[in-house]
Amino acid sequence: MFQKIKNGFKKILSNIKNTKPNGLTTKIWLFLISFSIIILLSLWLFQTLFLGTYYKYRKTNDLNQAASELKEDNNYLSLSAIEEIAKSRDICIEIYGANSSYISSIYNQGCMEFGNKNFKVKKDFLNSGLEEQHYSLINQDFKKETLIYALKLDSTTYAFINASIEPLDSTIQILSSQFIYTTIGVLILSLIVGYFISKSISKPIIQISENARKLADRNFSTDFTTNSNIYEINELTDSLNYAKEELSKTEKLQRDLMANVGHDLKTPLTMIKAYAELIRDINYDKKEKREENLNTIIEETDRLTLLVNDILDLSALQAKATPLKIEKIDLNDLIYQIIDKFNILTVKEQYNFVFNHPDKVIVEADYKRIYQVIYNLVNNAINYTGEDKTVTINIKEQKDTYLIEIIDTGKGIKKEELAHIWDRYYHSDKKHKRNSYGTGLGLSIVKQILQSHGSNYGVKTSKKGSTFYFEIKKIEQTKKKSHN
Repeated sequence: MFQKIKNGFKKILSNIKNTKPNGLTTKIWLFLISFSIIILLSLWLFQTLFLGTYYKYRKTNDLNQAASELKEDNNYLSLSAIEEIAKSRDICIEIYGANSSYISSIYNQGCMEFGNKNFKVKKDFLNSGLEEQHYSLINQDFKKETLIYALKLDSTTYAFINASIEPLDSTIQILSSQFIYTTIGVLILSLIVGYFISKSISKPIIQISENARKLADRNFSTDFTTNSNIYEINELTDSLNYAKEELSKTEKLQRDLMANVGHDLKTPLTMIKAYAELIRDINYDKKEKREENLNTIIEETDRLTLLVNDILDLSALQAKATPLKIEKIDLNDLIYQIIDKFNILTVKEQYNFVFNHPDKVIVEADYKRIYQVIYNLVNNAINYTGEDKTVTINIKEQKDTYLIEIIDTGKGIKKEELAHIWDRYYHSDKKHKRNSYGTGLGLSIVKQILQSHGSNYGVKTSKKGSTFYFEIKKIEQTKKKSHN
């Protein structure tokens, strides 16, 4: 047992030597030692400087309380009751009657200690005609003091309440010598307690710090969970684990982005180079072929421009680099403009756009961003609609919002794919109907814009098609009408 204690102390001392000056352990030790010194210093001041004063104050207070009880109930107090008052406060009570006749001495410790001086005090008070008076008698030989409270109970009865003040010099000396050992013991205890407290706090923090360095090296398999029972440390580990998961997702998205962007850039760049070489080497003098090759170069350049713009747009939305410019928007007019953009499909490929809406739809949103949302959703519906080539846009009035629906008549989306359709570069069907110029970022951009507006959004799907929807805050009440 002794050996275990000895080894424990050696371990603590070893930790003290290895402790960093600005470390948590050092600060906890310094705090506990400083706190202990303040408490011990306060006790020492009380014991050496204020103990005598406090002791005298308590004795004086005992005299005053006893006097109050005697004055209040002197007609009803028996000698036994007076004796109880005296014993409970370790005082002496003497009762005198008319003509200074002695009646009784209750619990007579200290009543006769000063002999003639005590008698003179009593005689002086009985002859003074005063109602009450405090006296203090000091024995210079023994450094002893007696407090006397003299009071008149009624016209014929007087009480003298005596309390002895014992010398405290020897008591203070004993307490002072004990205080030295107490101080040493408390300081040692502070070191031991500080060691265990700092260990319980610093160990998980050190572990968290080591794992954070691993995370900085992109080791996303690290786990910040500790066995700490401290609430704040557990909150920190939960937050770091959450941050780790988010960073892991971001890392994956970054890898996917680089892979997809690399592929999407490489293909059109290869085509641009190939057709440019054809123009230079083969078709330079053939106008028709040259124009065909140049058109291909222009189309691929446009595709690259669209891809770069979408990447920049999505990055800006995710970084919240550009604040929303909220304004009143006529949503009907905005959607008609988008339908006009796709008018060439109506003419050349017989696409049919159906737009059902109330008479007037005024909403509060960022015009440019909401235009982008609806344009991307309509373009997505065009890419996936069925053989009838129909795309339906509905605006439905609700209590505080409008519900906007974009519906296609395709074969729908598989349930297992629904959770991924908002991801970058995700296509639910690689062989969709129309070969569009989409970049694979459209629905991700839609998601970011609607989230920044605080809008509810989602998708419903069946074998007869899919309905993408979102809500937007309305301003005015409207009446419903239909346009085909």
